[in-house]
Amino acid sequence: MPHTETPGTEAAHAPRLRWWTELPLILLVYACYSAGRLLVRGDVSGAVDNGLAILRIEKALFLNAEHPLNRLFTNEAWIGIPADFWYASLHYLVTPAILIWLFRSRTVRYRAARTWLWTSTFVGLIGFTLLPTCPPRLLSASHGFVDTMAQYSSYGWWGGEASAPRGLGGMTNQYAAMPSLHVGWALWCGVMLWRYGGTRTAKAAAVAYPLITTIVVMGTANHYFLDAVAGAAVMGVGLLLAPLVMRTADRARARFVPRFAPVAADTSSAATSAASSAASSVAGSSNVSAGCQTSAGERIPRQRDARFGAGAEPSASPQDAGDGAPAAAR
Repeated sequence: MPHTETPGTEAAHAPRLRWWTELPLILLVYACYSAGRLLVRGDVSGAVDNGLAILRIEKALFLNAEHPLNRLFTNEAWIGIPADFWYASLHYLVTPAILIWLFRSRTVRYRAARTWLWTSTFVGLIGFTLLPTCPPRLLSASHGFVDTMAQYSSYGWWGGEASAPRGLGGMTNQYAAMPSLHVGWALWCGVMLWRYGGTRTAKAAAVAYPLITTIVVMGTANHYFLDAVAGAAVMGVGLLLAPLVMRTADRARARFVPRFAPVAADTSSAATSAASSAASSVAGSSNVSAGCQTSAGERIPRQRDARFGAGAEPSASPQDAGDGAPAAAR
């Protein structure tokens, strides 16, 4: 027998979310993340050293996908230009679109998904703080990397400083390469599409989007391969911490919100008591027909007192008698 759920059962146990509270909250979280990412600049020489250390580790592990991808993107404009647009825009378009889609069509799942994304983002901010890293494009030319964002900047709105709009390069931290949240957020989007998309197209996009994003961040020389791995690891840590974050939020809500709850509770109790008293009074009253008398087989009580006067009773008739009673003599 197929499992059926009563409509609204799941929603009844989940906090009711409103878009006019969610949107400012999301903007506030993103503003805090951007401000923290900007303020945590770190030492430039230390960031360069960390970038070179990552390159040495990759060479020791025989990982060198960045160089061939970067040469391909540099030599083939028909690949490099779309890749730059991908890097500069989809990060800020697809993720909010997935959030809105979940909020509208998967409300019960939205809160857990949103909390996972936020938690992972702040874990990534800790990574930027502890390990400022110079991306490949900012290393000296002797290391063989070309900044495709700068090379193709005439085709887009960005300048030569990451994906920031022209003239706003100083508003971004270019040494926040480890971990790659471009990859981390793309992975989150992929998981959401795979779990809740429900179509083959959605599942194909769930695989393609994080995979192409990983290739793009390396081909444009914005991240190392290990940055992408760290971005996926950060999302894993955020997934593990998300239930704890939600329980903490629920405890905080239960601690402060009930101050306003007793008024509603007292009103509900008063209404329940009034309903019980009314029911008891009706059950205990002997004159349930309000002055009307009923006989067997009657659907509507007959107001006999009004017709015959006090103390008078009508003679037996087939209508008043039972089915087996004899008719009165005429």
